[in-house]
Amino acid sequence: MLNEKYQKLAEELKAQFPKSLILLEEAMKSHTTFRIGGPADIYIEPDYASIIPLIQFLKEQEIPFIVIGNGSNLLVSDEGIEGVVISLGKQSNDITINGDTVVVEAGALLSTVANKAAKAGLTGMEFASGIPGSIGGAVFMNAGAYGGEMKDIIESVLILTPSMEQKTVTPEELSMSYRHSSLMEDGGYVLSAVLKLSQGNPEEIQARIDEIRQQRTEKQPLNFPSAGSTFKRPEGYFAGKLIDDTGLRGYTVGGAQVSEKHCGFVVNKGDATAADVLQLMSDVNDKVFNKFGVHLVPEVRIIGRNVN
Repeated sequence: MLNEKYQKLAEELKAQFPKSLILLEEAMKSHTTFRIGGPADIYIEPDYASIIPLIQFLKEQEIPFIVIGNGSNLLVSDEGIEGVVISLGKQSNDITINGDTVVVEAGALLSTVANKAAKAGLTGMEFASGIPGSIGGAVFMNAGAYGGEMKDIIESVLILTPSMEQKTVTPEELSMSYRHSSLMEDGGYVLSAVLKLSQGNPEEIQARIDEIRQQRTEKQPLNFPSAGSTFKRPEGYFAGKLIDDTGLRGYTVGGAQVSEKHCGFVVNKGDATAADVLQLMSDVNDKVFNKFGVHLVPEVRIIGRNVN
């Protein structure tokens, strides 16, 4: 039962931000590609104009909150998330193309942006066409695939700093590197990004997108919920190969399983809990370290109550 504090807060939020979707005790498994996660006390999908005032209000009220994108790289604890989850998605996803420049709000899906760019004859974003995340999340972790990374195509990013300053920064200023940006340590929130692409042949661009999607379908376990690659690639190794060579293909804890199709993925076989996934990840790391002396670092972002 939601406590009185959050019930009252929800009423205030609905009054102040009438264009935003506001839900109480919303199951986070409905908002993550893992299909795992307990309830958020309050879940909000704000319209773009409300993002900064909303964050300002929550900070002033000292209400705990977290900002998420499409939930494609998240493992949310079974106990859920205290306070407010701000999901930048359905109401903050505008895409504007001007020449070879694409301006996108944080909630826009990578696949949607890549498809629009392709139709406009712009190349450079094909690598992202199959990544199921949003622009904001992709900037936050410098998402990448098939030889490309977000830092390769970003001209600038509009962020909101923890001190509530709007600031335009470059990939260099964000220290973007393999699955990393300084936002992970410094905090701050991606509001929008300016992408710099190149003119190309629309048919060739679409052919490359189709090729990447085919490769994903053939090699990745898209038929089960997951959060994508579970572990970062250790220097000099591939996480999936290390896991496979340790004999862990198909290894199962509860409803969580090391994918039989691609050992770099942990999948939800239907009723997995966050506890199942965390135990499996711990087991895999221990077994790989015992055999190869390599520690596996999670790529999936683990959030919520009692995750430590």
